[in-house]
Amino acid sequence: MRIAVAIPCYKVTQHILGVIAKIGPAVEVIYAVDDACPDASGSFIEENNTDPRVHVLYNVQNQGVGGAMVTAYKAAISAGMDIVVKIDGDGQMNPALLPLFVQPLLDGRADYSKGNRFYRPESVQDMPSVRLFGNAVLSFMTKLSCGYWNIMDPTNGYTAVRTSVLSELPLDKLEKRYFFESDMLFRLYTVRAVVKDVPMDAVYADEESNLRIGKVLPEFLHKHGSRLWRRYVYNYLVRDFNVGSLYSLSGIFLMFSGALYGASHWISGLIHREAATSGTVMLAALPVMVGIQCLIAFLHHDVSSVPTEPISGWLDQRKPQ
Repeated sequence: MRIAVAIPCYKVTQHILGVIAKIGPAVEVIYAVDDACPDASGSFIEENNTDPRVHVLYNVQNQGVGGAMVTAYKAAISAGMDIVVKIDGDGQMNPALLPLFVQPLLDGRADYSKGNRFYRPESVQDMPSVRLFGNAVLSFMTKLSCGYWNIMDPTNGYTAVRTSVLSELPLDKLEKRYFFESDMLFRLYTVRAVVKDVPMDAVYADEESNLRIGKVLPEFLHKHGSRLWRRYVYNYLVRDFNVGSLYSLSGIFLMFSGALYGASHWISGLIHREAATSGTVMLAALPVMVGIQCLIAFLHHDVSSVPTEPISGWLDQRKPQ
């Protein structure tokens, strides 16, 4: 397997050379992507780096981490790489962990691996409580919108992916900035790729995050909602119509019909000053309760539908020999 490392470079001149120096010999190529960095990260690397594996790529305009990764992904695919590992250039991701991320892909157990800082209690002891709570909320939102109920820490950027799987994704449509990791999971689910978590410890260097929760939260809510709807339509109405489709449609119909029936009789009772009969109450409550049970059954079906069979094996077989 030919392994490449992709490093998005934006204001990381203080750490980038140290990160490159720690990348082991199993890696064949290192792509350092200067994402229109105001500190001229690309020129800095070319002038000071001594590792012959490093290839500096440039984005003319700043596109965010997603745009930088798409540039590296395309270069890796063109060069015939088999696996691309994403490591940030700010020193918060230990390159020594790279074999742990690559191994599930080499063994054929996964198509995509990502870090999980929540696997061990000791890993989150030093994590700020606000960040801990925010990541928990984001994780649940991502489970809903992307369908990978078996993962945690979806915004973790330490990842590894098979290039055969990347070739199946619409790379130019990937989100360019902070929503990149979540959008990547959404796209992977559409091709039924298998995703595995890799336990890792949280590391906080002296780099200051540019992410502002108050600014991105409305955007994240909108994008997660959009992807939830698109995933449901594609997987339960277009690609397939299964028992999950029946559960969800029946649950929604029963809940709304029961609620509308009950609301209409409640308003009528207020106008005419008449109390609703027990039969009327039951006719309103029963569809709602059954509808809730149907939606719970749909959720159980969705959780059990997480992809478990890696697709990279048969994708590799399609390649011309």
